[in-house]
Amino acid sequence: NLRSTAPPPAYVGIDNYLRILQNNIVIVNFDFLRVLIFNLWWAFSNVIIQVILGVLIALVLNTPGLWLKRFYRAIYIIPVAIPPIIVATIWRNMFDPTNGAINFLIDIIFRLPPGGFNLDWLNQPNPILEAGAFVLPLAYFALLTANIWLGWPLNSVVATGALQSIPNDLYEAAEMDGAGAWAKFRTVTLPYLRPAMLPFAIYGFVITFNLFYLSYFMSGGGPFGQTELLVTIAYRLVNEQQLYGVAAAFAIFQFFILLAITLVTNRLVSATSQFDA
Repeated sequence: NLRSTAPPPAYVGIDNYLRILQNNIVIVNFDFLRVLIFNLWWAFSNVIIQVILGVLIALVLNTPGLWLKRFYRAIYIIPVAIPPIIVATIWRNMFDPTNGAINFLIDIIFRLPPGGFNLDWLNQPNPILEAGAFVLPLAYFALLTANIWLGWPLNSVVATGALQSIPNDLYEAAEMDGAGAWAKFRTVTLPYLRPAMLPFAIYGFVITFNLFYLSYFMSGGGPFGQTELLVTIAYRLVNEQQLYGVAAAFAIFQFFILLAITLVTNRLVSATSQFDA
């Protein structure tokens, strides 16, 4: 409720921007540089794995004579149709330390007694990797697994469309020239995949960079704020701290960060299109 009878606040100039840069915000373990580095790594690692996995599965399902390929393609698009809050809730329950399916599966694989492996994936306090401002907790891998499951199907759909646009004559000509499987992939398949996959990878990077619901609803930004993203910090500033001026300044920082990423990625796309031409 923004209605108030109090007098309007005094003009603060750039104080809100300085509060962010000086980490003068009452949010658990808040460090602007650390959150930014983790956010960039989160988006980059997700997109790389999703693109590679999507292309590999598209190549397998594009095999001539494969049975039920249309059925497989209909099944793997299901994750995209599930509401995000349900995805986050289900995966959070799957990583539950006592009753989760992940620990139960590890018990079966390693033939442990029920409950023998009870790792708390989302709340493990010690990070897997910590180097300066870069912190990589165990919860990151839980979030990564959930988002890969969610993101690779669309990458596979885009790759499938690109694969089906490749003329068979090119493969036949390459085979007549003595090209093997790897040579045909490198000289025929990859050049047709690149114009389709690169723009979609850039789109996926921006979407993953601002992916709110997994970090907020699955891990809650924990443990100790190590899986917070810029978008979740902005949400907390507005809805939990009611620091509207600081949140507005934070949004300006987000804008310029995404603007820089957009300019760099547009340059990459332009360079690729010129190379293809």
